[in-house]
Amino acid sequence: MLLQNVTMAPPDPILGLTEAFNNDANPDKINLSVGVFKDADGRTPILPSVKEAERRLLETESSKGYKPIPGTAEYQQAVQRLLFGADNELIGSGKAATCHTPGGTGGLRVVGDFLKNNEPNATVWLSDPTWANHNAIFEAAGVPTKVYPYFDRQTNALDFDAISEAIDAIPAGDVILLHGCCHNPTGVDPTPEQWKTIGKHLAAKEVIPLLDFAYQGFANGIRDDAAGMRALLAQCPEVLICSSFSKNFGLYCERTGAFTVVTESTDITANVFSQVKACIRRNYSNPPAHGGAVVSTILDDDELREQWEKELATMRERINTMRQRFVDALNAKDVQLSTAGNDFIVQQRGMFSFSRLTREQVDTLREKFAVYIVGSGRINVAGMTETNIPRIVDAIAGVMT
Repeated sequence: MLLQNVTMAPPDPILGLTEAFNNDANPDKINLSVGVFKDADGRTPILPSVKEAERRLLETESSKGYKPIPGTAEYQQAVQRLLFGADNELIGSGKAATCHTPGGTGGLRVVGDFLKNNEPNATVWLSDPTWANHNAIFEAAGVPTKVYPYFDRQTNALDFDAISEAIDAIPAGDVILLHGCCHNPTGVDPTPEQWKTIGKHLAAKEVIPLLDFAYQGFANGIRDDAAGMRALLAQCPEVLICSSFSKNFGLYCERTGAFTVVTESTDITANVFSQVKACIRRNYSNPPAHGGAVVSTILDDDELREQWEKELATMRERINTMRQRFVDALNAKDVQLSTAGNDFIVQQRGMFSFSRLTREQVDTLREKFAVYIVGSGRINVAGMTETNIPRIVDAIAGVMT
């Protein structure tokens, strides 16, 4: 038998927790592991703007034929306008090219395949810590990875001096993965001035920035959250960007993302994009259509775009409210997650809080209290509600006693 020696793969560090959660019979179980937004009732809603876009698509769709390898021109242009701004000189310049990928994860894998085939000596540098799947994606593509310091665990803040020193030691031609905003898992981002300095260091060292831009609009707003990316574009001749619309459009199951490459000339971009399309053809051939059609329908219509931005702001504000409620509840119980208190949770941005809970405490939360968070201590604040916060804090107090 050819398959008899196949062994069981270990569970995914994040999605595997959801499987365990689903199998847990405890009626009071709480899932704060996977990065999914929930409303005040604990549901992951479909945005009304998305529903309206789908209604229009249902009425006008006339074919289920294959889409082009990089997706439709409408989607590509909509993504670029969202990233760069509608009046940016990159739009229509030929220096930027975008392909529609199956989620942000698919975009990252396309980058990995492209680097393996065209820059085989390049190493991808990942922040310490980073999203649990980053290393696995590039490992599967055969691309080596290394880590650079990012987070100061003593101060719960960005270790900017260490980042700068690390960039200066990265060899020319390597790639550094940066989180565009709402760093996963820490929720700690560079300031606009720090982004400019990072861009100068990268340009001087000829290191290519790869932005994982999965949360545009979840930190401070669509335009403000693009400030880091635009600072890099102003400094670096080559920038790679992976976008995801799972969170900001709520299109989790539609797997809607994009990979955008920017270079200093139309010829270079055309050459790179031809190789990117070859990678896609060998992998999934062409993208799933529905999510991309929803995104372009919303972004191409002024009324729907305005409605979507308001819905996005509501999600962002709810997350920030839950951060404050969480801190207030911890303080009321006299539970301190750091020696400096709990205010660092309010200062973080995006869906996650890097709680400082140890792996042992995380295991106890799951086993004794049926509260599920990632082993690193990352908590999905977007999964908190007014109803479950008291129980979450009681459980944390229990494991810290």
